[in-house]
Amino acid sequence: MNLTVAGIAMGAFVAFMSLQFGLWGFLVSLLFMAIGALLGRAAEGKLDLRGVLDAIIGRRSSS
Repeated sequence: MNLTVAGIAMGAFVAFMSLQFGLWGFLVSLLFMAIGALLGRAAEGKLDLRGVLDAIIGRRSSS
C-alpha cells in the first residue's frame, strides 16, 4: 500500500469519527493515530523514543 492510499484511508477514518462521534471522537482518534504512528516508527527503528522524551521535557545534549 503506498502512502497516498494510506493517507486516503486515514482521512476517511477521521472523517467517519468526526461525523459519528462529534468533536471529541475526532480528537481522540487523532490522538490514537499519532501515538500509533510514533510507536510504529519506533518499532521500525526510525525514531529514538529517548530523544523524543528528552526533547519534550527539555533536556538537551551538546554531543
